[in-house]
Amino acid sequence: MKYADVLVNVEKLVADMPSNESFIFELLLAYGLPKASITRMRKDGTYNHATSEGEVLWKKKVWFKPVDGDLFTTIGAMQSSKNIEKHDPRFLVVTDFNQFIAEDLKTGDTLDIELEDLDANIDFFQPWAGREKVKLSNENPADIKAAERMAKLFDAIRKDNPEYILENSHAMNVFLGRLLFCLFAEDTGIFPDNAVTSSVASHTEEDGSDLNAFFKKLFDLLDSRARAGLPKHLEVFPYVNGGLFKDHYDVPVFSAKSRRMIIEGGKLDWKDINPDIFGSMFQAVIDPAERHNLGQHYTSVTNIMKVVEPLFLNAFKADLEKARGMTKGKKQALQRLLDRIANVKIFDPACGSGNFLIIAYKELRRLEMEVFQEYHTIEFILPLSQMSVSQFYGIEIDDFAHETAILALWLVEHQMNLESKKVLGQAPVSLPLREGANIVQGNACRVDWETVCPKNEGDELYILGNPPYLGARMQNKNHKDDIAFVYEKYQKVKKIDYIACWFIKAGEYIRTANAEFSFVSTNSMCQGEQIPLLWPFVLQADLEICFAHQSFKWINSAKGNAGVTCIVIGIRNKSSKPKFRGLPPNQWVHVRFSLCLKV
Repeated sequence: MKYADVLVNVEKLVADMPSNESFIFELLLAYGLPKASITRMRKDGTYNHATSEGEVLWKKKVWFKPVDGDLFTTIGAMQSSKNIEKHDPRFLVVTDFNQFIAEDLKTGDTLDIELEDLDANIDFFQPWAGREKVKLSNENPADIKAAERMAKLFDAIRKDNPEYILENSHAMNVFLGRLLFCLFAEDTGIFPDNAVTSSVASHTEEDGSDLNAFFKKLFDLLDSRARAGLPKHLEVFPYVNGGLFKDHYDVPVFSAKSRRMIIEGGKLDWKDINPDIFGSMFQAVIDPAERHNLGQHYTSVTNIMKVVEPLFLNAFKADLEKARGMTKGKKQALQRLLDRIANVKIFDPACGSGNFLIIAYKELRRLEMEVFQEYHTIEFILPLSQMSVSQFYGIEIDDFAHETAILALWLVEHQMNLESKKVLGQAPVSLPLREGANIVQGNACRVDWETVCPKNEGDELYILGNPPYLGARMQNKNHKDDIAFVYEKYQKVKKIDYIACWFIKAGEYIRTANAEFSFVSTNSMCQGEQIPLLWPFVLQADLEICFAHQSFKWINSAKGNAGVTCIVIGIRNKSSKPKFRGLPPNQWVHVRFSLCLKV
């Protein structure tokens, strides 16, 4: 049955609610299931394998149970029933005809709504209409499911806290980030297994009335070393530090529904989420209009590597290969490389939820592991990682993305510690957390970048990212004011793309420093009227293009593509070192660059 027809049918069902006895049959008919089969189910036990009055158990389709008591106790008993194995129903549905609870046994998705909201959730049962829920192979199901769960939880909390959301949006962002960390921590060995979820389920009231106080106490506890006099379910939590729980914010209030959703969320395996992907998807949580785009809001690893590899990673890898071939001075060469990795600074002045920083961190940690393995061939002792997320810097204007980036870098640090333990047999201890990433909320066009990422003598620093493009026709007054502010010392410009601000500021930042930068940009920045408005002010007499990637279609790893043609450009202080041009993947050749500037 067509989607539009199902929508009309379910809307009509909700508007003209059938009797309790007819409800499940009318719902099945609304999705286009065979009328003859449903008629037989109503009359005899040929199709209906249920034994209780009012109950429906249709093989491969649904097990429906009307309930007078606790819906969750009922559906929990159904989940462990032999009927599941014997009749393999796709959906479990229980209702008291006010509240409506369902579970998709194939995907693990759950639904917890008021019955009157059924027409707003018709996608849940779309397999009945012959349309399986789409899961693309290049998506991580854990990321999608986790983001969807958090989106639903956010909706429930927003419904319980309308004034809190309006007046304490930052506190809400912090709460969601802390909750995500706790769920991740209990699945990855940072906390005891299932510690948070079990405490919520066992030590808070079912109506959610004391959950607010529970989280306040838990967050304060995670920022304190004191454990004396605590109840047993709290004394198991370690001291976290790192600044994640340092500041005190109001916590929203909860209902029975939002409490249940937190417990349900704890059943996911959070160790499988990818911070580089999930961070951006998590941003869609707070905007219901963007829910259909879950999974579309991140830059693919392939595209990020077009920046990371030529900017610094290839040179680091070349140094490792050079050290491998040494017969004399190998230990010293490896140690120099380890020192560089432990002290390099990576700065993204348009970092969003941290995608570029996360991939850069992962790649450097993996390179460090390779160096350790090579080091082990000449020294019995394996060093521990000296890298820290505090080497990573960012500016992000959106508060939610800013909080997510900080959190995502903590999560990926722990994941890389686990990977290190697997590869090397040892890793730094996870707790207490070390100092977090230096992510600042602010307008990168107005913020002094040196206050975010100071340039000290001896620093090796790389700036990277994917700043907003925004051609002249797409800019609002704020964007135009930002451009005027950045260009104030040069000239007035009217038709420059917004991304030019990042090129100008990065050029000013790296002058005379041991620093380089590379941004993803639309190829329009090297065409037509954009050239004289940008490049003379970026390059001037002392900077040069050190590498570039030829135009490529912007493709991400999710359902949608951005549909623009991009380039990658690297800029450095003038040097006699070779320059590179991007050819097919990983094939870099020495070339001579010339850029024709018409001023």
